[in-house]
Amino acid sequence: MPTSVSLSDKQPLKKRLYDYQLTDLKRIFEILNTAPDNYNLLYQLPTGGGKTVIFSEIVRQYIKNHQQKVVILTHRIELCRQTSRMLTGFGVTNKIINSKVKDLPDQDDYQCFVAMVETLNNRLTDDKLELKNIGLVIIDEAHYNSFRKLFKFFKDCFILGVTATPLSSNIKLPMNDNYDQLIVGDDISTLIKNGFLSKADIINYDVSLTSLKIGINGDYTVKSSEALYTNHFMQGKLITAYEEHALGKKTLIFNNGINTSKEVYHSFKKAGYNVRHLDNKATKQERKEILKWFKHTPDAILTSVSILTTGFDEPTVEAVILNRATRSLTLYFQMIGRGSRVLENKNSFTVVDLGNNILRFGPWDQHVDWPHIFKYPEMYLENIRNDEDIERDFVYEMPDALRSKFKCTDSIDFDIKAEYKKVISEGKKSITAIEKSIDQHSQMCIENAEDVFEARALAKLLEDDIAFRIKQYSYCIMNCTDNYKDWLFEEYIRKLRISFNGQF
Repeated sequence: MPTSVSLSDKQPLKKRLYDYQLTDLKRIFEILNTAPDNYNLLYQLPTGGGKTVIFSEIVRQYIKNHQQKVVILTHRIELCRQTSRMLTGFGVTNKIINSKVKDLPDQDDYQCFVAMVETLNNRLTDDKLELKNIGLVIIDEAHYNSFRKLFKFFKDCFILGVTATPLSSNIKLPMNDNYDQLIVGDDISTLIKNGFLSKADIINYDVSLTSLKIGINGDYTVKSSEALYTNHFMQGKLITAYEEHALGKKTLIFNNGINTSKEVYHSFKKAGYNVRHLDNKATKQERKEILKWFKHTPDAILTSVSILTTGFDEPTVEAVILNRATRSLTLYFQMIGRGSRVLENKNSFTVVDLGNNILRFGPWDQHVDWPHIFKYPEMYLENIRNDEDIERDFVYEMPDALRSKFKCTDSIDFDIKAEYKKVISEGKKSITAIEKSIDQHSQMCIENAEDVFEARALAKLLEDDIAFRIKQYSYCIMNCTDNYKDWLFEEYIRKLRISFNGQF
C-alpha cells in the first residue's frame, strides 16, 4: 500500500520507495550535489504521495555521503513524532527538540534533529542552543510562513522545503522570495491512475456565500462563516447531504469555527448518528481517545475545525464533507486529501462540497500548473473566481426525493430570468415576475396536498428553490441589497402561504 502513517503507531516505520519516489529522489540529489551550500530548493508532491518517506531517505543518504547532520522543521508536534518514527525506521538516529529540551549536551549522539519551529527559534534566538555540523535543513509543510524566521540561522546550509501546495499561506510573502527553484512530482491524477491515491467522487451543493466576509489573511472570516453555517437552513442542508451521499460511511466534516462544529455535532446527535466533535481545545488525552474511536468505528462521523488538515492520517476515511468555504488552495487540497489514502478494499471516496470550493478551484484531481503559481502567485490569487460570478452560473435542480413529493405536477420548471424579460417587454413592473413565480409554486403545493396544512409543509420544502429564484431575480434588477433580498424572501414565503387560503 502507499506510504500512509498512522498516528497511533508507536513502532519505528520503514517504507519502501516506489518508482516515482525514487525518480524524484534522484532529481533532488542532482541539484543538492551540484548547487551552492546556501541553495534553497522547493519540492512539491500531493498529499498522500509520501513526502515523509522521500525526505527520510534523503536524510539517510545525505548523512552517509556528506558526513554532516540534518535538521527537520515542522509546525505541529504530531508531525514531529511521525517524522521521528519514520527516520528511526530508516536507521537514522534522531532527537525531537520540543519545549522540554533546553539544551543539547548529547547532540553528538544524533545524526538528525526534528524540531518544532517556534521552540527551535526561541532556543537559537536566546543562544541556548548551538547546532553543530548542520549541512541540510528540511522544512515540512513549507508553505507556512512561520519557518522564514529560522532561515537566518542556516545561511550556509542547503534548505529543502517540501509541500503539497507551493503557494504561501501569506499572500504578502510569496515562496519565490525564499526558494531558488521548484521541483514538481507526479500530480494527483497520475497517482490515482497508478493506484497510489483513491479517486474522489465529488458532489457539489450550490450555496449562496454573499454574506461571507474576507479577512486580512485573504480567507473568509470565522465570524461570518459561523453566522451562515450555524443557521437552521444550512444545518438541514448538511444533514440532507450526508444522508444522500455519505450515510453509513466513515466521515470527516470540516468547519470554519468551533461553534459551527459543535452545532453540527448536536444536529447529528439529535438525528441519531454516531458523531464526535474535535477542536484545538481538546486535551492530548481527549484527542487520542476521539481519534482511536474514529479509527475503530465503521460509521463514525467526526466534525472538526481545521485541526485534522495536517499531521492526521486515517486511511479508512470514506467520506469528506467540506462544511465551509475557503479561498485557500492549500486548505482545499489538505481537506480533501484526508480521504485519499488507498486500502486493499478502498480505491475511491466521497467528497461533499457545501462551500462552492470545487467551483472556485476546479476538480481536486485536475492538473495544476504549480511552476506558474510558484513564479506568479499574485496573478493566481487575483484570478480566483469570486462568489458572485460563481453564483450567477447556479442552476437549481430539485433533488429526486423532493421531486417525488410533487408527483402530481407535470412540470416544476420556471425560468425567472425569462419571465423577467417577458414582463418588462410587456411594460409591466419587474415584481410581476416574482408574483408569477409565487403562483406557480402555489399551484404545485395545492396539486400535491390534501389540506392547507400539508400545502404549507410542502411550501417549506421549496425554500431552496425560492432562494434560487430570488437570487436570479436580483441579478436581473441589479443593485439589489442583501436587506431587500431578505425582505423579498420573507414576503415570498408569506404570500405563498396566504395563497392556500380557501383552496381546500
